[in-house]
Amino acid sequence: MNANDLPVAPLQQADHCLRFTSLFDPGKAIVVPCDEQGRVDLDTLPARMRTAYLGARALVGREYAYPVLNHLH
Repeated sequence: MNANDLPVAPLQQADHCLRFTSLFDPGKAIVVPCDEQGRVDLDTLPARMRTAYLGARALVGREYAYPVLNHLH
């Protein structure tokens, strides 16, 4: 699953996001909305995005790089 597979509505409403880039596939990344401190509100994420985020977070250092905080607007 990559960023293109996930719903964009939560990202359009966010000012910041966390991006987990794959260590093995440069085109693969998980991108989730967050606040300016990098905190993700799991209750507002769609189920599929929440699952992808939790999976990426669990695989940091093995499948994904440490997340990068980006300002969207």
